[in-house]
Amino acid sequence: MTLGEKQRMLLPMLAQLIQFAYARGYELTLGDAYRDPRVHGIHGETRGYSAPYSNHKIRLAIDLNLFRDGVYLTRTEDYRELGEFWEGLGGSWGGRFKDGNHFSLEHEGRR
Repeated sequence: MTLGEKQRMLLPMLAQLIQFAYARGYELTLGDAYRDPRVHGIHGETRGYSAPYSNHKIRLAIDLNLFRDGVYLTRTEDYRELGEFWEGLGGSWGGRFKDGNHFSLEHEGRR
């Protein structure tokens, strides 16, 4: 599958994830999505806090902030239910590498 095809596939998957979260009593706000190369470096370059090959740089990742009853949930474990649902859709969940709020699609071996 091409990068563009994966980019277009990401949004409908995110819509499902968001609906899943809200149906279970969670609320979400947006964290990092696209990381602009003017700020974070081109794909393959380290600049700022961004990893050199971050899938945020190629529009295949998003970080979501999770809330329940108005309380911001920060532990990776708090995201497990969403992460496992995301994996069931075919995505990669950052909880497998200690980044619980990270939801992405794999591309060229990177998540």
